[in-house]
Amino acid sequence: MRASKGDELVQHGRVVGEHDKVAEIVEVMGPRGGPPYRVRFQDGHEAVCSPGPDSEIRHREMRT
Repeated sequence: MRASKGDELVQHGRVVGEHDKVAEIVEVMGPRGGPPYRVRFQDGHEAVCSPGPDSEIRHREMRT
């Protein structure tokens, strides 16, 4: 998994009825675009995370 600042991290819901969580990557802390990432969620809080297999990166250039 590789990301750049400004990409979106999407953590898919794990159970029926749970919504996806979308966060903007504000800092890439790993080597060569790898995790961990500092992310900002839509409600404004920030966290450091290492995404699991239930996550995907939406690259900035693919969203425009």
